Amino acid sequence: MHIILLSGGSGKRLWPLSNEIRSKQFLKVLKNDAGEPESMVQRVFRQLHAAGIDTHVVVAAGRSQEQSLRIQLGGSADLVLEPDRRDTFPAIALSCTYLADVKKVPLDEVVVVLPVDVFADLEYFTTLLRMEQAVLDNAADLVLMGIAPDHPSEKFGYILPTAQRDGVYPVRGFVEKPDAVRAAGLLAEGAFWNGGVFAFRLGYLMAIVAKQRPDGDFATLLAQYGTLRKISFDYEVVEKATSIAMVPYRGRWKDLGTWNTLASELGSGCLGKGLIAEPTGDNHIINELDIPIVALGTRDLVIVASPDGILVSDREHSTTLKKHVDTFTAPPRYEEFLWGTARVIDSLPAVEKVPGTFSTRRLNIPAGRATGALVDAKAGLVWVVVSGTGLLTMDSKEVPIQSGTTVSIAKGQAHALVAHTDLVVLEVQLPG
Repeated sequence: MHIILLSGGSGKRLWPLSNEIRSKQFLKVLKNDAGEPESMVQRVFRQLHAAGIDTHVVVAAGRSQEQSLRIQLGGSADLVLEPDRRDTFPAIALSCTYLADVKKVPLDEVVVVLPVDVFADLEYFTTLLRMEQAVLDNAADLVLMGIAPDHPSEKFGYILPTAQRDGVYPVRGFVEKPDAVRAAGLLAEGAFWNGGVFAFRLGYLMAIVAKQRPDGDFATLLAQYGTLRKISFDYEVVEKATSIAMVPYRGRWKDLGTWNTLASELGSGCLGKGLIAEPTGDNHIINELDIPIVALGTRDLVIVASPDGILVSDREHSTTLKKHVDTFTAPPRYEEFLWGTARVIDSLPAVEKVPGTFSTRRLNIPAGRATGALVDAKAGLVWVVVSGTGLLTMDSKEVPIQSGTTVSIAKGQAHALVAHTDLVVLEVQLPG
């Protein structure tokens, strides 16, 4: 079995932590079995291994997510990076072409596709093995996971099964996001939620791709990716399939896409500097800033602070957050890289006739990390070393640095930094 994990876009439903660079699946707000912080993507990988699925994994993601994925997963997965977003069918087609053309996976082997940000019990992942077996047993060309619903939701699509055979249900149809009355009726009929999990033989999908791009090896498909039609896998493949079966999953399954649902898994309390005093209900503080937050006598609040903004909301109203912050267009003020982190401290427009922006960032480079070659083509830089030691290379010149060192780097000048001890550097970008 080969796993394809779909790493979706960022969105702003978990603003101010999530943005176009740091999507919700990379936020380390959950905890593993040892009580240590972990992200959704790290949790999924941990559960895959716990379920005994030690197999080849491909993550389909946008290019802006590459650094976050490599930081959190290391080399445990192959990355198929989309040049731009084209919805789930192009992403799956590109990933399957990578398996067939680059990894030389035989066409009769099984591929299972699932979201990278799923929040479910371990049984969810053992269900993937049952889906694989259903494909190998030729139960259908396409096997879906059906999530046993616990309430009549209007947010999800529904799968309509027929009588099961050996734990596998042939599928007779689908209903897409019904209203509340219809959803209640579907539960009475024994319908399941469509969890967006698909299993098929690699050759099945490659035959569909070949009809659209007959000469499409991986390099060609990647180069032409922007010309592919934006369409979901459900619309392009599932709705047109004539042989579909479903394997049920009856455990816990949640979309942690809003602060309301995410808070229910965090437990009351603080992440980061903060204090909840004299509470009158469940409260949650997630603070990425260096200053403390105090919530006094509050009830059912979610308080989230990051360099990109501060949110104060009751849990119920947090579900409408996206429509209120969609107009925010400022670039992210916090970024993670393989070499460390960068946080914008201040950003001011240049004065008089000098174009551009004065920007100050705090760079944190852990001991032993190296930035590799960097070039800023838009601005000159001044670096002030606050603490730590390292070696700065500018062009071919090596400059030892330590606390108090000040270095000027010209616009367009190549430079690289190696941290001997933990380094903190203040970087001033000079416009013009």
